[in-house]
Amino acid sequence: MPRECFICEKKTMSGNRVSHSNIHTKRTFKANLQRVKINDNGSIKTVRICTRCLRSGKVERA
Repeated sequence: MPRECFICEKKTMSGNRVSHSNIHTKRTFKANLQRVKINDNGSIKTVRICTRCLRSGKVERA
């Protein structure tokens, strides 16, 4: 399974870590994913869902 939200397809993003002296180095922002059992068209699947989709009710838990 890729590290990606099953609903909104949010995944790892990259950016810069900026120090106090304004030195830029690469860093990654990882999505807050949880393993959840969902009801997908009558079948139960275990998928990774981001917490924003869980809170907003975009998925029906099994």
